[in-house]
Amino acid sequence: MKLLALDTSTEACSVALVIDGHCEERFALAPREHATLVLAMAEDLLAGANLGLAQLDALAFGRGPGAFTGVRIGVGVAQGLAFGAGLPLVPVSTLAALAHTAWRVHGAAKVVAALDARMGEVYWANCTVSGEGNVVVEAERVSHPSDVTVSGENWFGAGSGWATYAAMLSEQLGVALGAVDAKLYPHAQDVAALGLCAFAAGVRVAPAQAQPVYLRDQVTHKGNS
Repeated sequence: MKLLALDTSTEACSVALVIDGHCEERFALAPREHATLVLAMAEDLLAGANLGLAQLDALAFGRGPGAFTGVRIGVGVAQGLAFGAGLPLVPVSTLAALAHTAWRVHGAAKVVAALDARMGEVYWANCTVSGEGNVVVEAERVSHPSDVTVSGENWFGAGSGWATYAAMLSEQLGVALGAVDAKLYPHAQDVAALGLCAFAAGVRVAPAQAQPVYLRDQVTHKGNS
């Protein structure tokens, strides 16, 4: 199985290439440079593996929610690459990918993935991750941080929402919160891991049918938003 994955939904830009279980990734924190970097990263990975796009089985992409412009770039690049090579696309939730990153890096099994949505709000979802790395997302929401709720204890906070609204979110979750990594970003290697599972389950769309997920119609243009 050969799969290329990309994510440009946050300040981070990353691309990963999986070949028969082996994963290579390129990652950079570079707001406003996603459109240039994502293609260069993809070309670098494919050249290093001596592969052409048409030799891949599928392409996975972070479909949001996240920064408006970043999500739009990711979907557009994924569509362009897949259309030209005749590949199916596998959309992956950015929040699910972030939860998978928290599981991979910290071993977190219960993750409140939260990204700064600007305008005093966060994109968030409560996610549970199995020992095999499968992610179950309760529901994706955009709301004021005071509306973030969980059930039970030992939750792990991940993402830029925790950096911007640390005090408010920590107070809101109270004893239910175990630990936080506010500097954690979703990675393409985690998009790839979830994309492989989804592809095996039959989840795939044609390039023309790939859609971004914004969670709200109103957007703001700050940074990469």
